[in-house]
Amino acid sequence: MKLLVLGAGMMGSSAAYDMARCGRVEEVTLADADKKLAEAAAKRVSKLAGKKVHAVGINAADRRQIIGLMKRHDGALSAVPYFFNVNLAEWAIEAKCHFADLGGNNTVVRKELALDKKAAKRGVRIAPDCGLSPGMASVLGGELVRRIGGKADALKLYVGGLPQNPHKPFDYQLVFSVEGLINEYAEQARVLRKGKMVDIEPLSEIEEFRIPGFPVLEAFHTSGGTSTMPETFGGKIGECFEKTIRYQGHVAKIRALYEFGLFDKKPRKIGKVEVAPRTLMADLMIEKLKGDQPDVTIMRLEAHKGATVHAFTMVDRFDTKTKLTSMMRTTAWPASIVLQMLVAGEIEKLGAVLQERDVPAEQFLTEMRTRGIEIEYAVSRD
Repeated sequence: MKLLVLGAGMMGSSAAYDMARCGRVEEVTLADADKKLAEAAAKRVSKLAGKKVHAVGINAADRRQIIGLMKRHDGALSAVPYFFNVNLAEWAIEAKCHFADLGGNNTVVRKELALDKKAAKRGVRIAPDCGLSPGMASVLGGELVRRIGGKADALKLYVGGLPQNPHKPFDYQLVFSVEGLINEYAEQARVLRKGKMVDIEPLSEIEEFRIPGFPVLEAFHTSGGTSTMPETFGGKIGECFEKTIRYQGHVAKIRALYEFGLFDKKPRKIGKVEVAPRTLMADLMIEKLKGDQPDVTIMRLEAHKGATVHAFTMVDRFDTKTKLTSMMRTTAWPASIVLQMLVAGEIEKLGAVLQERDVPAEQFLTEMRTRGIEIEYAVSRD
């Protein structure tokens, strides 16, 4: 199979590496608006994977260029900011190229899913939200529900990427798209309450989170993490939510910025200049939170039924050999796996693909395990 990755940043380059080292992948193209960035990333990935990765300079908003490139590939993964993804999905359908992306926004994802019939008619599979959470957490959350009999009192997802050695003031470093991070902090979170879907405020309902080997952490609601699970499991699960994990004290600082209006999209005129607070915050976050220190990714998924809890747990750390961050491994590799499944027909459904319903979880777990990422399954009593 021939695969295309759009975006040569942290996630795109990590996905390209995973694809290039897979025997069934014949060719990988890494495309970015910054051709020099794409070339440098392709060179680095080729050295790690032992297989040539081709670099291309391309504008993700250029329909003609993108369709032409997609037509030369069996599948494409979007690792560019989420606001490109509706157009990219539409162009993939036109090019008859299977398509996956890392998601990041509820509204955008639902517009992609609305392309279901159009994609199916063209023999194309479209799979949004293929990263860590939503993505891997959705696939495995759906598997927990199946293992517990299709109905549960609650499905609780806790996921977070953290620096191994936190530094003040936020005890956090930027490990993925800043646009995606701000969207998580600023937009409504979609959850199930008493089996019904409701939207609640982000950065809310803080609780302590405990896992061996770490200090007491905190978990709180953010946007996008549940993806389509509230619709899929409505009436079957009483409560369904995803909370983001951070070091204690982080959410109070971010909540202050949120309440002060610094994540607002509407431009404000300051003198002769118009600027949106969110644009300024994105620039500041890139400057202040960017780092290359070793990171750790924590995921715990729990399906509760009566006094029984079925759970998946993962703690993954920075890879000193490849120098890939844990967030790159646990976000980009699931997306690479899903795209390969789409192209190979291992995900049978044509049209719009839901992670929790359509991705074969056992095969997914095997693929993650072969990549050295261990996800433990356990059953316990409350």
